[in-house]
Amino acid sequence: MDVTAWLLEGDPAIRWQVMADLLDESPSSVDEERALVATEGWGKQLLALQEPDGTWAGGFYSPKWISTNYTLRQLRYFGLDPTSPQAQAARDRLIEGGRTWRHGVDGGGGVPFFHYMAETCVTAMNLGLGCYFQATSERTTEVVRFLLEQQMDDGGWNCEVVRGSVRSSFHTTISTLEALLEFERSGYEPALEDASQAARTRAHEYMLDRHLMRGLSDGEMINQSWTRFSFPPRWWYDVLRGLDYLRDAAVPVDERWDEALSLVESRRSAEGTWKLQNHHSGREHFRMEQPGKSSRWNTLRASRVLRYVEAG
Repeated sequence: MDVTAWLLEGDPAIRWQVMADLLDESPSSVDEERALVATEGWGKQLLALQEPDGTWAGGFYSPKWISTNYTLRQLRYFGLDPTSPQAQAARDRLIEGGRTWRHGVDGGGGVPFFHYMAETCVTAMNLGLGCYFQATSERTTEVVRFLLEQQMDDGGWNCEVVRGSVRSSFHTTISTLEALLEFERSGYEPALEDASQAARTRAHEYMLDRHLMRGLSDGEMINQSWTRFSFPPRWWYDVLRGLDYLRDAAVPVDERWDEALSLVESRRSAEGTWKLQNHHSGREHFRMEQPGKSSRWNTLRASRVLRYVEAG
């Protein structure tokens, strides 16, 4: 089976990333394909479902997984160009809709969508979306400082830190890492970039010292479900999501990657693809792939991780 050809038979959201990450095609060719995310396939379908008030499914964080937060995260995974007219129109409609977090999560009510600042994991997800979709403001600086202050002694983050937790969560840590990386790439507040990078470096050590899946004290597997790869990951961590972030952040490879990489290799089918092993229950706008079947999303992500490692 020609895996690359099979990947290129998929949605534009898949195709442009294959062209960029696996085939090293010219930026102009990649940009031309990426532009189709807004006008064809899955991206077009999600954009068409936006409500007049700018939300999706009438809520910011719920209902899962069709609310505004998770729909925008899905568009971000698709790589919808934030400078496209369609992305800017969707962002502006959400901002101009006047909706605020009514009760919020952990008391985060009374602020617009991109300005949420309370529960750490939700704060991180919204920060990443605001930076990606170019919805930064003075409040963004406050949100970044808040997240930096919430980093725990072990190097990670936990949603429940305000309730007294002393141990980090991989789920919250990966969301915060992705958000801080997006913040740095946005170029919005250069004065905070060094602090953000330092926080991410500490969190990389948190993950790698645990081999992306094991307890530090006993070496036991933290959660067996992390070894089964999902897409979209929603808010959950799994090993492939962790590795794909490390690749995206250009974290140097060392021996602490080895077990996670061996796991990825072991999940490759005889055809050279990776299956959709874990599908999180809940409402969906539409289903992209079938659980238990070969997954273009997982195959794309696993392939580019292994390519990154092989490139040294």
